[in-house]
Amino acid sequence: MAYSNIGFELQEGIGTITFSRPKALNALNRELLQEFDHALADIARNDQVSVLVLTGEGEKSFVAGADINELASLDPLKAKTFVLWGLTVINRISELPIPVIAAVNGFALGGGLEIAMACDFIYASENASFGQPEIKLGLIPGYGGTQRLPRLIGINQAKELLYTGNLISAAQAHQLGIVNRVTPPEELMPAVMKTAREMASKGRVAIRATKQAVNHGMSVDLATGLRIETDAFALCFTSKDAKEGTTAFLEKRAPVFTGTFTE
Repeated sequence: MAYSNIGFELQEGIGTITFSRPKALNALNRELLQEFDHALADIARNDQVSVLVLTGEGEKSFVAGADINELASLDPLKAKTFVLWGLTVINRISELPIPVIAAVNGFALGGGLEIAMACDFIYASENASFGQPEIKLGLIPGYGGTQRLPRLIGINQAKELLYTGNLISAAQAHQLGIVNRVTPPEELMPAVMKTAREMASKGRVAIRATKQAVNHGMSVDLATGLRIETDAFALCFTSKDAKEGTTAFLEKRAPVFTGTFTE
């Protein structure tokens, strides 16, 4: 599929999707979401991609929310269909078996913040800003903002952002725990790629098991979560990477992980 609203690159096992509607501050429309959905499905089937990075074209915006021109034409039935489809697309991010980093280089508003929160973690440039401003349109978030944000920063902090629709800086987002790291704009992608390369060097099966254990464990009680972890630990031994890792440690050398999800 040829993309006109996103870009995709693959280097050293690291895939990068760039949201590319700069004249609209990379706002989400149907065409962009369709292309994004297709790209995520392809990546899920591609064993050559070990880590995925999401970013926006230019320095002004990661994703500045949904395209208001499309929202304005919706009736209730169309609105539910539209939001359920978009949420399904965004949920693909957290469902990917590989790590996903959001490299936020400007506005991450509404659906943009919801995309970023669906990633495993966020790096941001100093000029980034974050918010769920839907309340200012007489609406609420529809792509997970009322659910992911409270789980990320706590219910009271989330309510303040959701009720006011106010934007916060990258520094404030870091203080709240939305963002892992803040860098100068020119250092954002180098910092992201350094971390991505570090993760790409690890065993794919162990990374997948870790992501699933954390994500599934967060929605259950502690005892159930610990059982999820135990099962995931045991399943790591189905991969030759577990043997390679322990052998390399005993032989005092760096491991070379080559295992896949199917062996």
